[in-house]
Amino acid sequence: MPPTLASLVHHSALKLTVRAGGDRLDVPVRWAHVSELADPVPYMEGGELLLITALKLDAEDPEAMRRYVRRLAGAGVVGLGFAVGVNYEEVPRALVDAAEEEGLPLLEVPRRTPFLAISKEVSAAIAADQYRAVTAGFAAQRELTRQALTDGPEGLLAALASQVDGWAALYDASGAVVASAPEWAGRRAARLTADVERLRERPAPASAVVGGPEHSDHDDRVELHSLGTGRRPRAALAVGTASTLGTAERYAVHSAIALLTLTTERSRPLQAAEQRIGVAVLRMLLAGEPDHARAVAGDLYGGLLDAPFRVLVAEPASARAHADASSHARVPGSADRGGDPLGRLAEVVESAAARSGETVLVVPEGERLVVLAADGGAAAAAAASYGAALEDARASGAEGEDDELVVGLSAPAGPTAAAAAYRQAEQALSVARRRGRVLVEHERLAAGSVLPLLADDAVKAFADGLLRALHEHDATGRGDLVASLRAWLSRHGQWDAAAADLGVHRHTLRYRMRRVEEILGRSLDDPDVRMELWLALKATAPQ
Repeated sequence: MPPTLASLVHHSALKLTVRAGGDRLDVPVRWAHVSELADPVPYMEGGELLLITALKLDAEDPEAMRRYVRRLAGAGVVGLGFAVGVNYEEVPRALVDAAEEEGLPLLEVPRRTPFLAISKEVSAAIAADQYRAVTAGFAAQRELTRQALTDGPEGLLAALASQVDGWAALYDASGAVVASAPEWAGRRAARLTADVERLRERPAPASAVVGGPEHSDHDDRVELHSLGTGRRPRAALAVGTASTLGTAERYAVHSAIALLTLTTERSRPLQAAEQRIGVAVLRMLLAGEPDHARAVAGDLYGGLLDAPFRVLVAEPASARAHADASSHARVPGSADRGGDPLGRLAEVVESAAARSGETVLVVPEGERLVVLAADGGAAAAAAASYGAALEDARASGAEGEDDELVVGLSAPAGPTAAAAAYRQAEQALSVARRRGRVLVEHERLAAGSVLPLLADDAVKAFADGLLRALHEHDATGRGDLVASLRAWLSRHGQWDAAAADLGVHRHTLRYRMRRVEEILGRSLDDPDVRMELWLALKATAPQ
């Protein structure tokens, strides 16, 4: 520990005597400083032991001493050393009384003890304390490294909490707590997610201290540190202690930051290599070669390629849809994941997978993001929840860059049906773009009705063109061919039932259907023609 007034008083060679403030000798001494100025306060930083002979002071004037001592105490001076046998044979009573009144420790320095001896002792004690702190810091670094290698981030956090006599927690890219120590610290750390999110908005490296009125229900002091080397941090560390960190504890925290950064931020060449593997695996799956995909992936994606998974395809809302699936297997782009909608979606999916222990395949494809996630897993659920949250935000009028996103999610599929799942995701993506939605699931499209899809302008234009000649005929008053066609198709070609619905004779209805065939130049015996006419009638029916 640093030197204190008590350690100096107890030093046998210095022969110091306490004349006032004996109950405050445990205060640390930052430095010993000699000054004979009548007002040395402008040159004080706080924490000093001031040594004087009262060369320029009237130490026997009570009022002058009260002003002098009050100024020293206000400046943070921790003690006053007065040399006797130089200008005064003993410590003046006025100075003693003033020191007692302010509670400032006053030490009598005998003539045979030079101020230099006191300064050297303070300097030596400070150097020894710093050496102990550095030594302890290196020991803590070795212990943290050992724990990180043997037990991973959890072991490292436990060792760090022990080193700082407090608690520690690790947050992922989404701001969720992924590990903490001791066990109870998880609840405390979870209350700081808003502070972590604000920290992540700042370029790395960044840090912040949480405390004071904002968190007055807690006595601890919490330091937050971002982890990562990119523009947007990928993780954060929280360290909670009862007081400000000392030198040794600071070494431990800095070591933990370095080690956690290494474990959470892989090297760029490794990231690029894994990304290329992901592209190759996706190409093989889409080409119908799941066995080759498994061979290339090895253990990198665990059992993801052997179990039912979902395919997610996402694009910025302003991006134009690509022509076909074969054009999508391009070399991944290098967009910063933290600064665009696709990057944020990737963070959400990867963070959810990491928290649940799942594996997920995330492949950037130019202006697209393709994700393979286990069916029923946390990653797929997180993507759906993220899309729903963006939908709600858009509905409430909230603006943000993330709602400029369209996502299509396939139905569950196995490795042999990956290409079909990809097409499903593309179809759902196309529907999301046309309807102004953020996320559409292919399964929900199949569970609904085809009729809402007829609202498309292209379908309506086709229907109007197909039925135009019949409407023009009816406009002359020579029959009601459109209504007759609708009744006949709705009755599946049953003449009597359709004629009864129209209130006409069946021979009249037969004549009208022959006129429909003549005007359209199409045979109603063709099921495709009947289907197109029925959909055209539905598309042009009054809403």
